[in-house]
Order: sequence, then structure tokens, then C-alpha cells
Amino acid sequence: MAQYRYQQQYYARLHAHQLRWQRASYNYYNDPFYYSPVTHRYLFAGTWHQTNRYGAELMERAVAYGYEEGLYAGRADRADGWRYDYRGSEAYHDALYGYDGHYIGMDQYQYYFRQGFQRGYEDGYHDRYRHGHRGDDGRYRVVAAVLGVILGLQLLR
Repeated sequence: MAQYRYQQQYYARLHAHQLRWQRASYNYYNDPFYYSPVTHRYLFAGTWHQTNRYGAELMERAVAYGYEEGLYAGRADRADGWRYDYRGSEAYHDALYGYDGHYIGMDQYQYYFRQGFQRGYEDGYHDRYRHGHRGDDGRYRVVAAVLGVILGLQLLR
């Protein structure tokens, strides 16, 4: 039952995010992403890509959302007495919570979300905080060292 409740809550969060995104009017002319200089490079799927701080922040957010959702899913599986299986979660397969179609491709967002999800699931299932911690604001965050390994962002000079 805990996993069922978690999945229902995930779909509610996903639906609410999609509604906010659809209702928002987006103005490309006022988006600083499109006129900010490139500041980072990263390796994704064997190819080097470049982005600015807005793209890097979205990648970080994907990992953070994935970690938080994985933490909830892992706790739910443990509560239900299910075996360890982060790939069995719908949130892992979907991997789109928080994505709004800007700055990086959907495949990249899903990859980073899943990387965070896998680590969050491990922490939640084993009831520990090896890859993350709870911030002062109550949100769960991935520790900087783990985030650095996942993203592999290199600052350009």
C-alpha cells in the first residue's frame, strides 16, 4: 500500500507541475538562458556539450528531484516489504517530474533524474543518507560530491 500511495502522490505532483507549465506564458526574448554566455561543458552519451549556468542549474534540479522521488519510492518499498528494485518504479521510468522543455533535452533530463533517483532509492530503502541530506528548508538534497560525479560539469575559462 505504501508504494501505491507513493505512486499516486507522484502522479499528483507531476500533474500539478505540468498544469503550472502549461498555464505559464513563456517569453523566449526575456529568458536569460538565450543571451548568457556558455560557462560549462559536460560529457553526455559520449559527446561533449556546452551550457550556461541556467542549463547547469536545470541538470542539478533534475538530480535533486530524482533523489527526492527515489527516497520516497525506496521508503515505500521498504515499508511494504518489497525487494530492492529502483527500476520498478513508475517515477523512474517516467523521469520527467520538473522538466519543462527548456535548456536541455528530455533525454538528458531523464538521465540525470534517474541518476538522482537511483541514489535516493538506495538511501530510502536502507533508511540512511549516504548520498544526500535533508536541508534546513525540509527538502532533500544530494551532497555536492555525489552531484559533481553525476553531472561532471567542467567550468570553462
